[in-house]
Amino acid sequence: MALLGVTAVEAATKKSKLPQSYASKINADELSPADKEFIDLREAAKRNDVFRAQQLASSLANYEFDDYVTYFRIKPQLFDVGGAARADTSADNQVKAFLNQYQGTALADRMRNDWLLVLGRRKDWSNFDAEYAKFVLDDDTAVKCYALQSRLAKGESAEKVSIEAKAVLIDPRYFGQACQELVPLLVAANGLSISEAKAVGRAAAEMGYDTMSRRIGGEDPIAEIVKSASKDPRKTYNDFLQNSSRFNKENQALAWGVIGQFLAKKLDPKADDAYREQQNLGFNELLSTESQEWKVRAALRAQDWVLVKEAIEGMNPAVRQRDPAWTYWYGRALKATAAQDPKIEQRAREQFEAIQDQFNFYGQLAREELGKGAHSATVHSKIAEQDVKALSERRGFNRGAKLYAMNLRFEGNREWNWELRGMTDKQLIAAAEYAKRVQLFDRVVSSADRTKIDHDLSLRYPMPFRDELTPIAREINLNLAWAYGLIRQESRFIINAASSVGASGLMQVMPTTAKYVAKKIGMNSFTAEQLKDSNTNMILGSNYLNMVLLDLDGSWVLASAAYNAGPSRPKQWREKLERPVEGAIFIETIPFNETRTYVKNVLANANYYTTVISGQTPSLKQRLGVIAPKTANQSELP
Repeated sequence: MALLGVTAVEAATKKSKLPQSYASKINADELSPADKEFIDLREAAKRNDVFRAQQLASSLANYEFDDYVTYFRIKPQLFDVGGAARADTSADNQVKAFLNQYQGTALADRMRNDWLLVLGRRKDWSNFDAEYAKFVLDDDTAVKCYALQSRLAKGESAEKVSIEAKAVLIDPRYFGQACQELVPLLVAANGLSISEAKAVGRAAAEMGYDTMSRRIGGEDPIAEIVKSASKDPRKTYNDFLQNSSRFNKENQALAWGVIGQFLAKKLDPKADDAYREQQNLGFNELLSTESQEWKVRAALRAQDWVLVKEAIEGMNPAVRQRDPAWTYWYGRALKATAAQDPKIEQRAREQFEAIQDQFNFYGQLAREELGKGAHSATVHSKIAEQDVKALSERRGFNRGAKLYAMNLRFEGNREWNWELRGMTDKQLIAAAEYAKRVQLFDRVVSSADRTKIDHDLSLRYPMPFRDELTPIAREINLNLAWAYGLIRQESRFIINAASSVGASGLMQVMPTTAKYVAKKIGMNSFTAEQLKDSNTNMILGSNYLNMVLLDLDGSWVLASAAYNAGPSRPKQWREKLERPVEGAIFIETIPFNETRTYVKNVLANANYYTTVISGQTPSLKQRLGVIAPKTANQSELP
């Protein structure tokens, strides 16, 4: 494809008063007084500081982002300082005027989300229903719970509502007041049993939300076991072996499920035994999402394929369907237990076929089970230059330009992603190409990742900074595809990315780690400020990645985990193995949710980067290898 003409790029950037690269960040001293007040207004709105938001908004009457100014002024009137929706009606007319004036925009949908929480709190179901029908993203768990409350209030069958509720009531972290109210309402209407309500409450207790747990399900007969297991699961396991007869069959089963979960998170081999006790008693449907998922993981680590199969079959369908892991492992369990039964083998094949088109970790492994290589890098729809130019003029892309430059990425992403809705594969690839030309590499990935049939691997897996990173990797014999796979996961190529714990830059290097590596490689007079330089960041990050690789016997699985969680932890996890396990099982049983997801993504990325770089389609399963037990040795690496 030919590049977009310089004049077209200049025209698009001139409209936003920006340099040619939208990735450029305006320094604090380059912000206008109005820009600084706007950022202050945003922070006041985040704190729900009504007075400060009103004060700042009044001085920004002619600011270019008039909709954001108005939104930030209204939003604190809808929520108290603790984030709870207010019940009063004082802001209703302002909200209605905003929705009318800015209808069809990303920010109007955000305002509608906020107002739905207020209307639900007030039980104003007439207005709630009218607005909920217009809520485009519909991605707020609490709003979904209010919508289910509204249906109950209108007399809809509690049994029907409860079916949908079970698909919503999965993660207590997002329940809010709405979902806590919904469960008792369903019990009162005979939509949920008392046991089912207690199961939802127990899921909250397992995460430490004891007050929420009691509000949802009342007092739980095994509440003390939940607390005990979360602190010392092995002691709780031994105690319950002696005392389980004090409980009825249902509570015995649920207690074993909770104990199994916390044992599994400690990588204790007794987890499989605890879950076997639970499986023999039944009541799978009353286990929490965490207990259901860790039941599979415990069985995988024990290579107990019968329990893997039974555990996945007993999952809440909503839990089973939200993660391709369970489709893949169910296929593997069917294969392992098929006993050369052609019908079962065909069912296993169907599982792999269901996820083979996904670009994720398990999509790749499923393709290998089917004897297929990685996805082709070929794009079937040729992107015309006028298509890229047309997208450069999109309102959301240009509105996001200054937001990105002001380092307001949350708002910039909202504007960009809103524009992507409903695009064809051809348009999405054109959007990714446009983002590449203006150096918004995270938006390159975000846009290209959404295609369904036509795919461009060079845009899904872009390689900016290649001239800088290639010699760095070559000098220390670091695999370039793996390094890119890590950067794509760490920062999505955002140069000034910063984490809440202090990691920064393309490779998200911690200052203490950077100081250690700099000393080891002879980078004299290093200061943490240098991490902001992309080349320095890649030098330090690449060297550290190579150090953990050498420290962990050349295993990409262990080294990727070490880069995220520290080098001591994967050593401890490996030490607790009772037998060698394939790399995919080791990864799926990593106790930290963030690290588990991170390792999957880094290694899936690396495999596709190998395809982009060399045209080869390597085996991911072979790359993962086998992880064997080994006594953990002390590492000097930070």
